[in-house]
Amino acid sequence: MPDCDVLIAGAGPTGLVLALWLTRLGARVRIIDKDAEPGKTSRAVAVQARTLEEYRQIGLASHVVEHGHVVLAANFWVGGKRQAHVEFGAMGKGLSPFPYMLIFPQEEHEQLLIDRLAEIGVTVERQTALTGFENGSAGVEARLQTLSGSGSCHAAYLAGCDGARSTVRETLRLGYPGGTYNRLFYVADVEASGPVMNGELNVALDESDFLACFPLKHQGHVRLIGAVRQEAPENNKEDSKTLGWSDVNHHAIEHLQLTVKNVSWFSTYRVHHRVASAFRVGNAFLLGDAAHIHSPVGGQGMNTGIGDAVNLAWKLAAVLQGKARPEILESYAQERVPFARRLVETTDRVFEFASSDGPLATQVRTHLAGPFFAAVFHLPMLPRFMFNTASQIRINYRDSMLSEGQAGRVRGGDRLPWVPQAGGGDNFDPLSSMAWQVHIYGDPRQDVQQECAVRGLPLHAFAWDTNAKTAGLEQDAAYLIRPDGYVALAADSADTSRELTRYLEAHGIRAGS
Repeated sequence: MPDCDVLIAGAGPTGLVLALWLTRLGARVRIIDKDAEPGKTSRAVAVQARTLEEYRQIGLASHVVEHGHVVLAANFWVGGKRQAHVEFGAMGKGLSPFPYMLIFPQEEHEQLLIDRLAEIGVTVERQTALTGFENGSAGVEARLQTLSGSGSCHAAYLAGCDGARSTVRETLRLGYPGGTYNRLFYVADVEASGPVMNGELNVALDESDFLACFPLKHQGHVRLIGAVRQEAPENNKEDSKTLGWSDVNHHAIEHLQLTVKNVSWFSTYRVHHRVASAFRVGNAFLLGDAAHIHSPVGGQGMNTGIGDAVNLAWKLAAVLQGKARPEILESYAQERVPFARRLVETTDRVFEFASSDGPLATQVRTHLAGPFFAAVFHLPMLPRFMFNTASQIRINYRDSMLSEGQAGRVRGGDRLPWVPQAGGGDNFDPLSSMAWQVHIYGDPRQDVQQECAVRGLPLHAFAWDTNAKTAGLEQDAAYLIRPDGYVALAADSADTSRELTRYLEAHGIRAGS
């Protein structure tokens, strides 16, 4: 017997969420981290709607929302003039139970996850480093280094959540192609006053500057992300301690009339854009920054790592418990690699535009960006497209080996559309079981009811109404939902029960306990 089912290297948000989901699904985990304590210098603050939906499944969403700061609007500035104002609430209305961006700093985020893991008997093993491993057909034999000496751990699977300098990735000898932006950037928590201290997200472009202001929960406090002055002394170290607040580029700060009263935390860093050449080799997997890293544009990084964790967790648990064939593990990379590559490419373009130097880039930012923002953000469909994209609810796995069929506008591989119920509640309520289930919006046929009963497959019937129709669902069609809330099979034929049977048997899925 292995020492554990899954050894998780790295206790950032990705590793912690993976541990939490796996444990809730009945898998035995060990989670290790080389550092003595959780990170205190993290930059991630944004929690997107899709992450909150996944957190709702495990009972975390309400706590995160309560202790975070809901951002209902964003403002875009050019040269000190506001060019666009976008309301998230209007953008996301009817699309998600969380139609906004939430600010919840990573350091608080991690502590919440650590506390919830401790409540179910899982403790992060600190000052425990993965130094190498053997990746065999019978599992992974990992070599560990602790303060008391060296040791080992035999696990069925290894999850590399160990960041951009991943030991797991390097041991697997996987490439990490991409690059690093030339300019040095900073992140700072400040107490300030001025027009942009309005509790909303503010993004500003200037002649030679880029600035993002993320509101924090405490009034009068924001987290700033911007560029260090080009003429500031640099020693080419990402964690340079020779630079301080006096070295930042103040053009955008001054144009926004932002008066900084106190800097409580300051750090510099370089921005990378990379995607690993593979996300899996044998029984070892890469997740989060170990697999992909990109610019902070759009607050996507931490949320993407959490999405990796949720995607992989239910598949590992199902295979470990004999409730699915091992082949479904191939779908992890199949589903997450294309999304990671698209995300890096998209954020790369946006970040290049926002931070590039030179006369042409300056002219574009100062003279063309303003009219562009003013015109584009008044297009009727753009705000909803922006919410769908930034919130990550638009992510789909239509090309996955696990995705089949179409009923209405909903296809296999789509996230289950959110449908509020007239009498209260919504169709996301049953997802808290983290189990395979069938949804029908209308009246389930008797053969479908019988098939679900025989297989121990929960069947949830919802009223067919305007909300279901607007969401793109089809009346009386059957939707087989995966444990992570994505549609596996959409079936609207007379042989729905037969299609369910074929799908479940093809992947060896056992839905019952």
